[in-house]
Amino acid sequence: MKAAVLSEVGGRLVIEDIPQPRPKAGEVLVKVTACGVCHTDLHVMKGEVKFPLPCVLGHEISGVVEEVGPEVQTTRTGQNVVCSFIMPCGVCSYCVQGRDDLCETFFALNRLQGTLYDGESRLSRSDGSTLAMYSMGGLAEYAVVPASDVFPAPANVSLTDACILGCAMMTAYGAVKNQARIQPSDSVAVVGAGGVGSNVVQVAKAFGAGQIIAIDVRDDKLAAAQALGATHTVNASQEEPVAAVNNATNGQGVAVAIEALGRPETVVNAFMMTRDGGRVVVIGIAPGTTTAGIEITRLVRRGIQLMGSYGSRVRTDLPEVLALAAQGQVNVSQPITRRYRLEQADEAYAALNRGEIIGRAIVSMV
Repeated sequence: MKAAVLSEVGGRLVIEDIPQPRPKAGEVLVKVTACGVCHTDLHVMKGEVKFPLPCVLGHEISGVVEEVGPEVQTTRTGQNVVCSFIMPCGVCSYCVQGRDDLCETFFALNRLQGTLYDGESRLSRSDGSTLAMYSMGGLAEYAVVPASDVFPAPANVSLTDACILGCAMMTAYGAVKNQARIQPSDSVAVVGAGGVGSNVVQVAKAFGAGQIIAIDVRDDKLAAAQALGATHTVNASQEEPVAAVNNATNGQGVAVAIEALGRPETVVNAFMMTRDGGRVVVIGIAPGTTTAGIEITRLVRRGIQLMGSYGSRVRTDLPEVLALAAQGQVNVSQPITRRYRLEQADEAYAALNRGEIIGRAIVSMV
């Protein structure tokens, strides 16, 4: 099969012919239809997030089940499916508690070692040398995925476009539902209207938020966020964002601020635009050990809750995300503004790095 391989930090994604993988017990082989282009992959490419190399990136996929490994009874060959970037093992202490967004096995083996849960990758070069897997290694024609991470795709949604449900949409959903706990009529600020932030806008609207303020430095991204449900927009390159949000909320600040960039200054801005007793949820991944300076006294005296959110609780939340898409409460196709072929994967990430992509880009295998 063909796969986009990253061999060195700062290098290009090069298309290689590698052996088609096979699933082991408890695993499924998916013929990939499409894979989302996510900033987290870009962090690995730039060396801002450490990961074993050489590797195959790509972690939000949709596709068709090609083969089912032993002991799998939850899916069948020929089924259209969506897979999450978090691949729960189902048996660690966090998974047993229902917190598979914190799956110990996923972080220890996949995110640190680039393997599946027997400690081995399913990918290799033709010479037998190992290729690490970032999640399932979705920038390839086939991917092996734990059966716990394979869900039926909505029948009335484009299978190609459904790939973004596994990261961009589910990350937004997890933040809105589990950490932000958005209630009808809540005021919400979304800091960063990119691939994930634009979906936070959609999900917040689906949860009944009364005021949704999208904040970015580009008018085209803000216009796209408004089309997805933002009631107000703030261009932070033209006006001071905290003051603008305070003006839009009659000096109160928002009940919830969700930061989707992972930058110190935007995390601080999200904190400062939150009202007393409000909630700040950070979902943007930052390079290395980047820190943000939060006013401790304001945090304490004003009773503000500051939380991180990584994806969502896969086995309970992803079915709900799929249902929202099936019911038309979130639009899967509208956030996708660029489409690439596998041979153009490096071009896609170069465009992402230059900040050219509005919403989400995807790589299609068909």
